[in-house]
Amino acid sequence: MSAEMTGGCQCGQVRYRVSGAPPTLWACHCGECQKQSGSAFGLSLPAPAAAFEPTGAMASWSRATASGRRTTCFYCPECGSRIHHVGSHRADWVTIKAGTLDDTSRLVPGAHIWVSRKQPWVVLDPAVPAHPTQPDDMMAWRASFAGAVA
Repeated sequence: MSAEMTGGCQCGQVRYRVSGAPPTLWACHCGECQKQSGSAFGLSLPAPAAAFEPTGAMASWSRATASGRRTTCFYCPECGSRIHHVGSHRADWVTIKAGTLDDTSRLVPGAHIWVSRKQPWVVLDPAVPAHPTQPDDMMAWRASFAGAVA
C-alpha cells in the first residue's frame, strides 16, 4: 500500500489524509467497538497525529476505557461516521477507524485484541496474534507484530 492513504465519512463532509509508513492494523472485539461499528469488531489503524490531516468540521465526545483512561471519539456531525479516536494518555497518536478509508480492499488485521469478548461465530486465524483483553503497553504490543496493511 502506498505511503499515503485517504478516507472520510459517509456524506463526504469530513475527509482526511494519512502520510508515512503504513501503520499496523488490528481488530478490536470489545463491546464498545462492536457498538460503534454495528458489527462484530472494529478495525483500528494507529498513526502519529502529525501524519493525520483531517478537513471538515467534526464533533467529539469522550468516554472511559477499560484501563480507566479516557478516549475522545471524533465523528462527522452530519452523518455520524466515526473517524478517529485520541487517547488521553497518547495525544500524539490517533486511532483511525479503518473502515473509513477510501480503499479498504487490502486491509488485513495483523492482530486481534479483546478476543475474550469476540462473537462466538468469528473464527480467527491462529497465525495472527491475539490478546484476550487490551495489552497494558499498547505501544510495545503494536511493535511486536508486523504491519498488516499490504
